[in-house]
Amino acid sequence: MTKIKRRSAVLLILILLLAMGMGIFLVRYFRNGRQWAAFSANRTAYTDGVLKHAQITDRNGEVLLTMEDGAYRYSSDALTRISTLHATGDRYGNIGTGANVVFREYLTGYDVVNGLYRSDRSGSVALSIDAELNRRAWQALNGRKGTVAVCDCDTGEILCMVSAPSFDPESPPDSVDVPEYEGVYINRFLSSAYTPGSIFKLVTAAAALEQLPGAGDRTYPCDGSWEIGNDAVTCMGVHGELSLRQALAVSCNCYFAQLAVDLGGETMEKQAAAMGLTEPVFIDGIPSARGRYVASAETLDTAWSGVGQGQDSVCPASMLRLMTAIANGGRAVELTLLRGGSGAEGGRLLPEKTAEILAELMHNDVVASYGEDLFPGVTAYAKSGTAEVGGGVAPHAWFVGFGRKDGRTLAFAVLVENGGYGSSAAGSVASDVMKAAFGG
Repeated sequence: MTKIKRRSAVLLILILLLAMGMGIFLVRYFRNGRQWAAFSANRTAYTDGVLKHAQITDRNGEVLLTMEDGAYRYSSDALTRISTLHATGDRYGNIGTGANVVFREYLTGYDVVNGLYRSDRSGSVALSIDAELNRRAWQALNGRKGTVAVCDCDTGEILCMVSAPSFDPESPPDSVDVPEYEGVYINRFLSSAYTPGSIFKLVTAAAALEQLPGAGDRTYPCDGSWEIGNDAVTCMGVHGELSLRQALAVSCNCYFAQLAVDLGGETMEKQAAAMGLTEPVFIDGIPSARGRYVASAETLDTAWSGVGQGQDSVCPASMLRLMTAIANGGRAVELTLLRGGSGAEGGRLLPEKTAEILAELMHNDVVASYGEDLFPGVTAYAKSGTAEVGGGVAPHAWFVGFGRKDGRTLAFAVLVENGGYGSSAAGSVASDVMKAAFGG
């Protein structure tokens, strides 16, 4: 009898262990099954390393890429192929942020009930981007290197994401080791950081609004330069005595240099971090490049940092997210490259009052400096940047902001490498793309 009880106890323990093992397996299966199926050695899902049945479309259902039995088939239109390459990805996965890499788990056609064993198995991903906007952005860049991005401030959907240079994936170049294709596999929107120039004055302005009482009425003189020891911060004009509103409208270097020195490097560093410019942005799990701000004990360094020069750097993706925060009363929206964005909150980057004042100042920039005809029929908010990069080359041109029309709010970030003046070089690109985005 004792032996029977012992055997029963052992059997019960084995059954419990089996049940526990099965439970652990099921938990891991439901949690990781899609990832297991997407493993590149899975012959059920792949032929010669290419997904057997997969399709990537834009937000309107336009087919951008089909993968069938080991073959890639891109759009039949060359302009579409080139302008959406960094969104879809190349044949060999060199563009690590492409949908064919990032969303591979969804492209297998896997589901938890049938796995991959379905006769109609086909994976499909609908991107949030609008192929027509990408085509318009590519044409607006007109052969220049840089990036253009537009997103919906309510849903977080990225409607346009262009990175240049690019190439036609159906007839790739023999070599990309030439100046024409420098950094061609880098998604400049997500994976690059640049000297910001005057768009960083929004950070300096925000720090002042939060840290200095009466910041809006604080004035500084501009005589064309502000001397610091044997050096000086120079300005594009002689503006006289300016308030914050006036200084942002004319983008006065002397004003923002003096303001940054009064704030101090540590305050500026904390403000840049609070506004999300020194940490990566995660878009569908894709980390963007980090920005940079280094507090310095040197007055000259702090002064130049206040106008977005020196060691400052920002990623275009971070700037786009910041624009959604200013548009949404300080709360950023979570950015996504997938159709049907949830509009989930991406974190508070600014107090509501500060965001409202910045938005008003940016609208005044458009009215007073850029001209409302840049965005016809749109209530626009913008800031340009002309970022000196040295080496005897033209500065980078920035234009960032957002627009409202017919109940929609769209944010944009444009960067033209070595493009010259921000308001003209990048502003014209933003104007063209935003007209198209709002149906113009």
